[in-house]
Amino acid sequence: MTDLKAKPFYLQDEDIEWVNQTLAGMTLDEKVGQLFCLIAYTSEEEQLRSLARDVKAGGVMCRPMPTAEAMDTIRILQENSKIPMLISANLEAGGNGIAVEGTRVGSHMQIAATEDDSLAYKAGAVCGREGSAVGANWGFAPIIDIDYNFRNPITNTRTFGSDPERVRRMGAAYAKGMQDHGVAASVKHFPGDGVDELDQHLAISINGLSTAEWDQTYGKAYEHAIGEGALTVMIGHIMQPAYSRYFNPALTDEELLPASLSYDLTTRLLKEKLGFNGLVVTDASSMAGMVIPMHRSKAVPQAIAAGCDMFLFTRNMEEDLSYMKQGIEDGTITPERLEDALRKILALKASLGLHRKKQDGTLIPNLETARQILAAEEHKAWAQEIAARSITLVKEEGGVLPLSPAKHRRVLLYPLQSGQSYFAAAADNSITEFKQLLEQKGFEVEQFNPSKGMEGLLKAYQDYVDQYDVILYVATLATKSNQTTVRIEWAQPMGADVPVFQAEIPTVFISLENPYHLLDVPRVKTFINTYGTSDIVLRELVDKLTGNSEFRGISPVDPFCGRWDARI
Repeated sequence: MTDLKAKPFYLQDEDIEWVNQTLAGMTLDEKVGQLFCLIAYTSEEEQLRSLARDVKAGGVMCRPMPTAEAMDTIRILQENSKIPMLISANLEAGGNGIAVEGTRVGSHMQIAATEDDSLAYKAGAVCGREGSAVGANWGFAPIIDIDYNFRNPITNTRTFGSDPERVRRMGAAYAKGMQDHGVAASVKHFPGDGVDELDQHLAISINGLSTAEWDQTYGKAYEHAIGEGALTVMIGHIMQPAYSRYFNPALTDEELLPASLSYDLTTRLLKEKLGFNGLVVTDASSMAGMVIPMHRSKAVPQAIAAGCDMFLFTRNMEEDLSYMKQGIEDGTITPERLEDALRKILALKASLGLHRKKQDGTLIPNLETARQILAAEEHKAWAQEIAARSITLVKEEGGVLPLSPAKHRRVLLYPLQSGQSYFAAAADNSITEFKQLLEQKGFEVEQFNPSKGMEGLLKAYQDYVDQYDVILYVATLATKSNQTTVRIEWAQPMGADVPVFQAEIPTVFISLENPYHLLDVPRVKTFINTYGTSDIVLRELVDKLTGNSEFRGISPVDPFCGRWDARI
């Protein structure tokens, strides 16, 4: 039986009594509901009440919403839940992960580029302060994946980079900052993403390291986070064949399972070998990586049987609830395993004081207080510091920087953006704001129009030399789930916006997101990475371009992608 007085829960006798009494009084339907952390797709009151009263969900994840809407959603859920709910959010970059007015402190890779662990702690603290101010108590962060493979479509700037030691230090610091301020951290995605180039949203990804290599990299990162008291771990739909076969040498390739379904990886490796005593939650069960190996009716209860304590999201809620209940009734989930999972769910709630807050009526924070915390000047100052210290001058052609209106007044701006999608508006806004900031400094900026690509191709080279003093490329191409590659798509016809004037006109390439664009423009001689986009980052970037601030960031990854020609 889990020792609830030990790390990471550290419960007192009265807390353990609440756990035991609550568990003893639960019906089977309540037990099934507690195993699920669902998603609040709507703020419609009746549907939220149903999640709490009918499903009896153990937790709900909130996507970013306006503060008042987020708090009203959480209020409805908590008021209608017999057992206080875990309210989670993706707090990977700041309080904006739950409230759109929250502070975007910076991506993990921005923080890594400062080479300052204290800023990782402060970023976690912002997540904890702002998350708890709104009513969240569980953050799905930090990410302690290691960005070994620059082609990986999902890790990228969400990680602290490719150095295992930096990931180890900063991941633990971020988690501590969050938990010191009232929000449980969830280090993710065990056993570790970033080795191959598959996305677990779309396929089963593979951590192909040997056991010795894993121990010295991902193993140390998780061991350190566990030692520092991380309350929860999120399990990825990621295979680790070496460790699966370490525990079970007879496994065939066909029998290998992602960690979310693997007893060997979740129980034997994480819980027993690494000694993790906290709560284990699956990554989103709607991802393809979870259900490719077996029928969903088997996968749902198998996740709990493998050692996961909580099941994240559903595909069809009624169906998944029935699959879980059937797994309990047919013995896939043993009574002992069910009780252990439920004790950990309740222990997490008790460790956060949710049972006491429910009793004294303080589960729902005050809206005006929340707004004050979300607008805290200290949080903005930390975001400013991270931006100022993270922007990285990867390589530089002598004599190009700093830019000045006296020498480089006439600017040709090439925006490189994603195609039309849900994310396109934000990208457009970043380009527009960057252009306006340059114009405020006295530059005359002409933006390339893709619809006039042929006209540009027919224009004489000398005309470009006569008309422009500097060419700026600004890329807003960010990695995201469901997109398997992030490469530059040049304008038609015949790559009308490809950098071809480098020998004639000073050319600067700026990536606001993906740090690996030198793969596509290796011979651009001046290249800058910012690792994320925000108003603060854009202002700092322009200050650095114009010499009002120095470039201080270090590269947390190899921006040259292993190519010798990219270093020229």
